[in-house]
Amino acid sequence: MKPKIPAQSGTFESSDVIVLIEPLPNRSGRKIEISSTVMKQYGASFRQIVDGMLDHYEMTDIHLIAKDKGALEPTIKARLETAIKRSLGQQEGTLT
Repeated sequence: MKPKIPAQSGTFESSDVIVLIEPLPNRSGRKIEISSTVMKQYGASFRQIVDGMLDHYEMTDIHLIAKDKGALEPTIKARLETAIKRSLGQQEGTLT
């Protein structure tokens, strides 16, 4: 699937993560940018979670930006799922 619209989920508060998604032109692949306050300790795990969620939804041609402030795995997954569903037009969000 390809994102239809830009979408976001989460906040930039402590113990949370903000996820931003934008559609890319066809055949662009995935562009993923992750920044985290705990990147050295959990960066590889965070990337694995992101890749897993994108694979689960078969997302292509996507630009995903995640800015993490120490979110736990369930929070990361929930924010990713919400942003993905919003970008597909399956769930309403605050970004129009």
